[in-house]
Amino acid sequence: MFGGIRYDPDTFSTDWKQNLALRSKQDINTNQKTSYESFWNYLPGSEREVMAIENILKSAGLIPDLKIDTSGSEHQFKKLGEMGAHSPHIIHLATHGYFYPDVKRRNDYLLSSMGSHESPFKMSEHSMLRSGLILAGGNAGWHSERSLVSGEDGVLTAYEISQMNLSNTELVVLSACETGLGDIQGNEGVYGLQRAFKIAGAKYIIMSLWQVPDKQTSLLMTTFYKKWLEHKMTIPEAFRAAQKELRDMGFDPYQWAGFVLIE
Repeated sequence: MFGGIRYDPDTFSTDWKQNLALRSKQDINTNQKTSYESFWNYLPGSEREVMAIENILKSAGLIPDLKIDTSGSEHQFKKLGEMGAHSPHIIHLATHGYFYPDVKRRNDYLLSSMGSHESPFKMSEHSMLRSGLILAGGNAGWHSERSLVSGEDGVLTAYEISQMNLSNTELVVLSACETGLGDIQGNEGVYGLQRAFKIAGAKYIIMSLWQVPDKQTSLLMTTFYKKWLEHKMTIPEAFRAAQKELRDMGFDPYQWAGFVLIE
């Protein structure tokens, strides 16, 4: 389980934000707009979420491995299932997710207003790079600044996930925004995180279709795990029951209906 992640860890150079500010100022001088003021913010609900789920898993006799703060890194994620080891039965990621449509389909005015240092993950021609998850240290990596000591940039792309072996994983939960989105590529279906995890071998995937509120997402996830592991429901039954419970509690559909289960 990954959650409560710090996106500005001390393992980065201390002046990386100053470097971004300097480059942003240079862009202003050349009448170019940048997005360096946009950083991935800490999600307080994500830490509470994974710690609550940790207790549920322990009660069910499972052994959770919690990655929070700076330990929730891309390097740690890529270790799952490596060297012939079995991947975890459950992978839960409570963090930021991103998806950007094909550059060619975007508004020409929007493209013309982007600065020369726009994140490469936004501007890539490859759809599997324009979809991914943000892990520890991802703020600097998002803007192509210095990477972690391990050599990773903290931005886990759909392409990188697709190269992993997660064939022993029954469930992947992406408790993040817009993780279910992707580009339509001819008859190949949706390119994005859902395709990446299916290629990697995961059986079930829970993911979102829009930006979901932190607090309600945490409630939905803990409710799902209780119904699955404590009430002994199947994954599809537990997922539907969890959404129904939030609906019956009076929550707006925006706060719970954005999540989908993919098999």
